[in-house]
Formats: sequence, C-alpha cells, structure tokens
Amino acid sequence: MESIDFSFWSLFARATFAVKATMVLMIAGSVWAWAIIVQKHILYRAARRAAARFDQAFWSGEPLDGLFAEVVENPRNAPERIFVAGMAEWHRSQRDDGAMIPGATQRIDRSMDVAIARESERLNSGLPVLATVGSISPFVGLFGTVWGIMHAFEQIAISQNTSLAVVAPGIAEALLATGIGLLAAIPAVIFYNKLTSDSSRIVGGYEVFADEFATLLSRESDA
Repeated sequence: MESIDFSFWSLFARATFAVKATMVLMIAGSVWAWAIIVQKHILYRAARRAAARFDQAFWSGEPLDGLFAEVVENPRNAPERIFVAGMAEWHRSQRDDGAMIPGATQRIDRSMDVAIARESERLNSGLPVLATVGSISPFVGLFGTVWGIMHAFEQIAISQNTSLAVVAPGIAEALLATGIGLLAAIPAVIFYNKLTSDSSRIVGGYEVFADEFATLLSRESDA
C-alpha cells in the first residue's frame, strides 16, 4: 500500500482552493505581525535609551535655555520634542518687560500634552494590527477547517469508503488551517499585551517628565 505524505507542503498542495486561501491569508498576517513586533522592539529600546540620555542632560545642572538652544532646531527624539514644546511656549508667554502673560502655566501644560499625545500615537501605531491578527486568526483557521472537513466528507461519500486511509488525509489538511491560525494568533496576542504595556510605561515616563518640567517653569514664573 502506497504511503501518504503528511508533510506541510503536501497537505497544503492537496487542500482545496478555499483552504489554501485561508492558510495564505493567515501566513501573511503572521509575517505582518512579526514585522511589527520586531520594529516596535527596536523603536521602544531606542525610546528608552533616548529618554535616559535626555534625563541625564536635563538634570545635569546646565541652564535650560542652553539646552533649549541645542535642541530647538532639530529635536531628535520624543523627550527633546516634548521639552521644546514646553520651552517654546514658555518663551512665547514672556512679555517684553519680563513678566508672564496670564495663563502661561496652562498653555505650557497643554503644549506638552499635545506633544506627548503625538509621541503616544507614534509608539502605538501598528499595535491594532497585532490585536486584529490575534483575534481573527483562530476564526479564519476554523473556517478553513470546516470547509476542509466538508470537502473531505464529500470525497468519502463519492468514494463510498470510510477507511482511515481515505478519511485521514482530508481531515489532516483541514486541521492544518486551524494549526496555522493558532500559530499566527498566539504570538500576536502575547506581544500585543507586552508591547502595549511597554508603550504605557514609556508614555508614563514622558508624562512624569512633563509634570516635573512644568513644576520648574511654574516655580520660575512665580519667582
């Protein structure tokens, strides 16, 4: 009796067009998800390093105007952009006589909040793709499995043979779709949760810095 090849490529080749389409769709989604995971890992690591470097420069004792002059033309990272937003509003709120225009503190806070919101959007871009891949891949795989099992039963009915040699290949092809769906969904869900948590911590650090910076400017304004 001729042996049946149950390798991945053989199962894929024997599957119906609908099952093949679902497999290709899930593989494409998995590749897209992994590309986002790698890109976000690099981005978040760079963001943490930039925040540490800027924090060291900010608290080094250098005059803030000097630091502002260094970065205002070309802020290279999120902390510098947030700092420039607050410091620029601080300068715009000063009158010619040196006094502050009323409401300066609120405007400075809003300027930095807007800058933080932009950075948060940048950090979180792409994460909805991971959530989508993680949530729908099992259902797409299940659709492929149901379709494949239906086709397998049709072949059984046509052949009038219910032996395991006839049933097993069709069932294996159908279950492959569910397996690929789970392989796509599980990493997407795990890394979505991890990256969301990492993004929240990074944005939280930006908010803490903005609060500390606003406090310094408010103290200077009152003085």
